[in-house]
Amino acid sequence: MITVSETASKKIRTQLQKRGKGLGLRLGVKTTGCSGLAYVLEYVDELDQNDIVFEYDDFKIFVDPKSLVYMDGMTVDYVRNGLNEGFQFNNPNERDKCGCGESFRV
Repeated sequence: MITVSETASKKIRTQLQKRGKGLGLRLGVKTTGCSGLAYVLEYVDELDQNDIVFEYDDFKIFVDPKSLVYMDGMTVDYVRNGLNEGFQFNNPNERDKCGCGESFRV
């Protein structure tokens, strides 16, 4: 299960409206960085039959089965901290993050 906070939901809706198309966002992980894994986020215009789909009011979150193993139980939030803003992934499966915050380990 992937949960999306109300703040993140608003941002996703806004970005999809600005873009003018899209079904939602695809979340995944890739091998990279000093801790081993990093999150990947991209717009989805067409459904991939292998994706697991989490439906919200007016958008969907798509996750490939291999990535879901690492992200199950995660909450996606959108935060502003000073001049910085962006999606934040609160993942109970993370055991460690690298110092720069770009990658994680489970």
